[in-house]
Amino acid sequence: MLSEFISYGFVQRGLLAGSLVAVVCAVLGVFLVLKRLSLIGDGLSHVCLTGVALGLLTQTSPLYMSVPVVVLSSLGILKVMDKIKVYGDAAIGIVSAAGLALGIMITAFAGGFNADLFGFLFGSILTVGKTEVFLCAVLLVSLLLFLLVFYRDLIAASFDEAFAHTRGINVKRLNMALILFTSVAVVLAFKVVGIFLISALIILPPVTALLVAKTFKQVLIWAAVVAVLSVWSGVYLSFVFNIPSGATIILVNLLFLLIGFVYSKLVSLQDKKEEKDVD
Repeated sequence: MLSEFISYGFVQRGLLAGSLVAVVCAVLGVFLVLKRLSLIGDGLSHVCLTGVALGLLTQTSPLYMSVPVVVLSSLGILKVMDKIKVYGDAAIGIVSAAGLALGIMITAFAGGFNADLFGFLFGSILTVGKTEVFLCAVLLVSLLLFLLVFYRDLIAASFDEAFAHTRGINVKRLNMALILFTSVAVVLAFKVVGIFLISALIILPPVTALLVAKTFKQVLIWAAVVAVLSVWSGVYLSFVFNIPSGATIILVNLLFLLIGFVYSKLVSLQDKKEEKDVD
């Protein structure tokens, strides 16, 4: 069954693109969770609806239309946080609400909700083409190079921005880079899990990794592993049981989170027992 499943070209493209974008979302999610900006994925995913609706209205690629829309919206979030002096969650909420409302209005003008739009809303990983695979690969390589150069600065800025400032680190530029990477990742991920479930792909693997890992590098590795396993398992289960792939991927992520939680509790109990034995 498994060998037959992965023998199809469209399945191979879907799994490859899904794995690449899952790693990107998971790694970015680690920093976003630590900086309490994890909900930016949810906000930008709502803005995706505007880009998709514009693509359908103008009969152009929703992918290419969504990238500039989401990138500009992410910059808008930073601008709102800086100029209006509101917290990140409030800025995300403002831009998210505006993007969702505008997207619904444009959808109405484009002829309402149809099969193509539902594919973007809830995921259609097996319709991923070679272009999306290539773009996902380019995004992952770019992110890895970024981490290679700014790894220590990102760690400092994620745990203590004030301390990072004292070391001469430009925290604002790092935040902008993270959010821009997230913007592109959100757009590339909407075929994998759907617009309404993208934020879960950014939040769940990092939280699971934080429960089981002992070092920061282990957190990044575990987040990536959990994300990729959830994509492969979710797509395979959706194929076997004929259920939506996007929702299945997220449910598998939730299962990994539950396993991680139980594991962390068992480790905590073991540590307490060892402490008592020493006393």
